[in-house]
Amino acid sequence: MRKLVSGTKKQNDTVNHPSHYNYGDIEVIDFIEQVTKHYNPNVAYNIGNAIKYLARSPHKNGKEDMEKARWYIERAFENWE
Repeated sequence: MRKLVSGTKKQNDTVNHPSHYNYGDIEVIDFIEQVTKHYNPNVAYNIGNAIKYLARSPHKNGKEDMEKARWYIERAFENWE
């Protein structure tokens, strides 16, 4: 798992490590990879996107991101099998 270590990664790297996808030492992409590996690939994509939008909602688009997360959760239910 990648960790953000002070001084080893550019602090304001908005392309590779945007701040709205970081929670302390944890990057959301690393968490998504750990969680989604336990799902069927047809569902994993939707779960990963839901996590992404839930994680960034308080830092970026608020309720709009929550609505996007809900949309992906609903897709996960539709693709579950």
